[in-house]
Amino acid sequence: MAVLQDLSQAELIAKVAALEAANAALRQARQGKLTIKVSDKGAISVYGMGRWPVTLYRSQFERLLDSAEQIRAFIDANADVLAVKD
Repeated sequence: MAVLQDLSQAELIAKVAALEAANAALRQARQGKLTIKVSDKGAISVYGMGRWPVTLYRSQFERLLDSAEQIRAFIDANADVLAVKD
């Protein structure tokens, strides 16, 4: 922290701005990109949908995927009350 004490206010503001820009760039790069991994317990974890991964076992994902049409119909029918997160 001694390094920060040696900086002027203008330099600190510039450093904060640079860090904010770097964070925004990282968020932009991750947005929309999904990654899939096998968890330690053998489940499927999908990363990139939010702060935490969506983790289900194979049979649960298969059941969910088999219901895709029903889920899409539900989303369409309730679009006016459902929140959308970027």
